[in-house]
Amino acid sequence: MTAEPATFDGRIRDGDALLIVDVQHDFLPGGALGVRDGDAVIPVLAACLRRWRARGLPVLASRDWHPPDHCSFADRGGPWPRHGVAGTHGAAFHPGLGLPDDVPVVSKGTRRDHEAYSAFDGTPLNAWLRAAGVRRIVIGGLTTDYCVRQTVADAIAGGYQVVVLEDAVRAVDVRPGDGARALAEMRGRGAHVVHSEALT
Repeated sequence: MTAEPATFDGRIRDGDALLIVDVQHDFLPGGALGVRDGDAVIPVLAACLRRWRARGLPVLASRDWHPPDHCSFADRGGPWPRHGVAGTHGAAFHPGLGLPDDVPVVSKGTRRDHEAYSAFDGTPLNAWLRAAGVRRIVIGGLTTDYCVRQTVADAIAGGYQVVVLEDAVRAVDVRPGDGARALAEMRGRGAHVVHSEALT
């Protein structure tokens, strides 16, 4: 099932949720898996969060919350350095987001032998969105080419309309251009990719 294409006029309305993906210390410059310019997403998402809260619209956040021996880690044959280990400073959200304590947080990658890039994978995210009457998800965070990309794919497959904030995402770019290719793929699936300044 895919979401019906719809024109996005920039207006935020009832039924819109903001999803902040993995803005954790380990993915920011200087972190265990730091993304170049990853900290540039923080003020953009913080401003969006304040706007959503002022309008009484739902805000949710996802995080990597791995066991110390997670299958994605290089010492277990995975592609990544140790990152997002549950309970560590590296797994904490950056305080610059201003994330309120009552924002629902979904933890992914919690099983040692299961990789989970998508915020929908093994989490209650879909149930929370349905219960809140969400029809469209506005997404920003880290990283464009992995967790944002897969979350967008699962959201669209689940029937949600999706808006990706291009100034609130950054890519790992293991291969140069991965981030740009991921944005093109998301557009191809039916997501609207816009600058946050387009939101009204």
